[in-house]
Amino acid sequence: MLLFAVLLGLAVAGPVSAQAPAPAPAPDKLRTLAELLQDPEVRGWLQSQVAAQPAQAAPAPAPAATDAGSMKQSMSIGIDTTRAFLRSLVAAAPTLPAELGQAWHVLVLELEGQGLIWTAVSLLVFVGLGFGAEKLYWRLSARFRRRLIDTHLDTLHGRLQAVWLRSLYGLGLVFVFAVGSIGAFLLFEWPPLLQQIVLSYLLLVLIVRVTLVLGRIILAPGAERFRLVPMATPTAHYWFVWSPILVGWFFFIQATLDNLETLGLRREAWYLAGLACSVVMLGLTLAAVWRAPTFDGTERVGHGHRVGTWLLTLYLVVVWLLLFTGSAAPFYVGVILLLLPIALRGVHLAVSHVLRPAGAEAAEPVPSLLAVTLERGFRSLLVIGAALLIASVSGVDLSSLTMRDTLTTRLLRGAINAAIVFLVANFAWHLLRAWIDQRIATANVEGHGAADATTSDQIRRHARLRTLLPILKNVLFVVLAVMAGLIALAALGVEIGPLIAGAGVVGLAVGFGAQTLVKDIISGMFFLFDDAFRIGEYIESGSIRGTVEGFSLRSLKLRHQRGALHTIPFGALDKITNYSRDWVIDKMTISVTYDTDLDKIKPIVKEIGQALQSDPLFAPHILETLKMQGVDQLGDFAIQIRLKMMTKPGEQFVIRRKALAMIKKAFDANGIAFAFPTVTVAGGGGTATGAVAQHALDLAKPATPG
Repeated sequence: MLLFAVLLGLAVAGPVSAQAPAPAPAPDKLRTLAELLQDPEVRGWLQSQVAAQPAQAAPAPAPAATDAGSMKQSMSIGIDTTRAFLRSLVAAAPTLPAELGQAWHVLVLELEGQGLIWTAVSLLVFVGLGFGAEKLYWRLSARFRRRLIDTHLDTLHGRLQAVWLRSLYGLGLVFVFAVGSIGAFLLFEWPPLLQQIVLSYLLLVLIVRVTLVLGRIILAPGAERFRLVPMATPTAHYWFVWSPILVGWFFFIQATLDNLETLGLRREAWYLAGLACSVVMLGLTLAAVWRAPTFDGTERVGHGHRVGTWLLTLYLVVVWLLLFTGSAAPFYVGVILLLLPIALRGVHLAVSHVLRPAGAEAAEPVPSLLAVTLERGFRSLLVIGAALLIASVSGVDLSSLTMRDTLTTRLLRGAINAAIVFLVANFAWHLLRAWIDQRIATANVEGHGAADATTSDQIRRHARLRTLLPILKNVLFVVLAVMAGLIALAALGVEIGPLIAGAGVVGLAVGFGAQTLVKDIISGMFFLFDDAFRIGEYIESGSIRGTVEGFSLRSLKLRHQRGALHTIPFGALDKITNYSRDWVIDKMTISVTYDTDLDKIKPIVKEIGQALQSDPLFAPHILETLKMQGVDQLGDFAIQIRLKMMTKPGEQFVIRRKALAMIKKAFDANGIAFAFPTVTVAGGGGTATGAVAQHALDLAKPATPG
């Protein structure tokens, strides 16, 4: 808000010269000169003198300094100039009261026809007319305000509508005040000098009104629900009060110094008056900084807050000391560089707060395309506006950069073009990254949710997006960075043709020297093109198996089920077995004794399969429920029965454990016994049995040493 007010005020006041302006001649001398120029005899004599003068060739431009000594000479000249200027200020300090008295005398002479009291009353009347017009606008817009108050802010559309309506209403307030005050002032005839003085202070009042309107739109101290930048109400109220104070005093100094210049103040006295006013400005700014609460409305406590406040204080003092160099340009550049990061941070917070999801209090972790477009667009406008303003206060003529062809102008022109290229590349990168991050977030949410068979293709597509989009994002970043860098170098005058050719030669040499690396990259590309694996799938390659956690251009990361992480170059991968695609058939074998009635087992298994199919925890993952295939083998001690079911990949283990538990419980309830290995000893009587037992004991007894 402060930066916008500074931009507006400087645009109204006109460009600020780099050096303090020379004092204008006295008004009586100007009137005498104007009367002489109106005399026909004087005008004819001047025309004859101009016609008699021969045409003179334009002076040749001075050669540009190319050696390093010129920079030292310039610094030395700058130091000497600053020292001489400070001495002139010290010498002019005793004469400042007399200079101000002379300016007051000139003002009184100008006011003789109008009167000082009448002029002051007229200024108050014009300001009152502005407030009166604003009051009438307030009454006529009562229905509009009720509509604005009733706007629902729980949706994105409602918040955007509220911002638009409040901005429109604020612009109406400023326009009505300007028409009521300045418009009424322009209806009357005023002496030139008096008109300039009164108009400058009317513009000052208008700038303060603009600051207050912006404060009501952005800070909204009395309506937290309409606040654009999220902060506590005490903080919003604090800066709503201090912003017009700082902006008003800043432009009061500007208007007063312009009027003192017009009244004929010498350069040194003019500058001393400005320095005296700037001391008050520095004190107000430091008071606002040290008393400011935090965003949550609490007082600043802690070591970090104190260090930050001291650093900001040091910066403000250094910027103020730049005024003693004899030029106002460094001071204005320092102010702009201070306000620009604050404005950029405010834009980020405002856009994130306004475009937050419906019903949410905080911004979404992945910004939308609209949020990125608005934020980066406002950022670019602020940066470009600040750069143009810095060029204006520094006295840089941007139009002349295209006409002159010196080393300095070429470098400055190239730097401007390079900055524009990086701004465009930054905007494009954040827009593409937001789009890719949104697609990845959507794939993560929809790809891991429960779904039936009709949406399996969509789930597979989302898994493929989660695999390929991170690689696409990295590739786009590299492409944009390389292109922006090459275009910026070309704008700075660097020949990029040899760089591109050299990069091709280096790339060819690297390709021959790093064949394994090239093999890994190319193999990885073909694995991705074949859709051999995706992030989150369980695969096996050779003797290594695990879940795909991620990959780069060269290698794959597999997480073993026991926690070990394998990093495998793509070139080292052999055949890949993917256990996570489409479906999996899980087969189970149970063993029962030979005296089991097999006809009882099939309905039991069928009933268990139906129970699993009806369980809401397992049903979404079962494609074909558990069923009995029949007798698989007649073993030495048991009948082996084969069961099978079809499930989604990775879900068969949990379902199998549940199925085996249900089978055990059902078999016990129906008297079906599981078979286990036994040894049957047959013989002719007790002697044989005892002999076998003794032989077993002899085998189990450890051998006696020796």
